[in-house]
Parts: sequence; structure tokens; C-alpha cells
Amino acid sequence: MPKLKSHSGAKKRFSATGSGKLAYRKAGRGHLLTCKSPTRLKRLRKTGYVDCTLMDHMKKLLPYA
Repeated sequence: MPKLKSHSGAKKRFSATGSGKLAYRKAGRGHLLTCKSPTRLKRLRKTGYVDCTLMDHMKKLLPYA
């Protein structure tokens, strides 16, 4: 059986952790930051993790992650 291809967009945005979770950077920190509150910006700094309900879908996008 041939190798499965990883989704290029997902490959750039998600990284696998040691425990098997998928981590990603939160959106909204690129520009137009003056109108966003410090609390909101602090919350956006944290790493996001893919919810367990989406892991089956993500496994299809990233079969080797």
C-alpha cells in the first residue's frame, strides 16, 4: 500500500506533542493589536491543543503525526 500524504496546510500549523496531542498557535496575534485588551492578548499567547472530538479527523490530515 502506498504512503499516505499529509495535508500541507495542517503540516505547517500543527505539531505533535510527546503525549500524542496536537498543538497549535492561536490566531489573532498578527496585527491590529491596539484594539485588543491585554487580557485577550495574554490568552492568545497560550498554546492551543486540538480537542479530542476532532482527533479522528486530524489523524486523516496528519497520518504520521
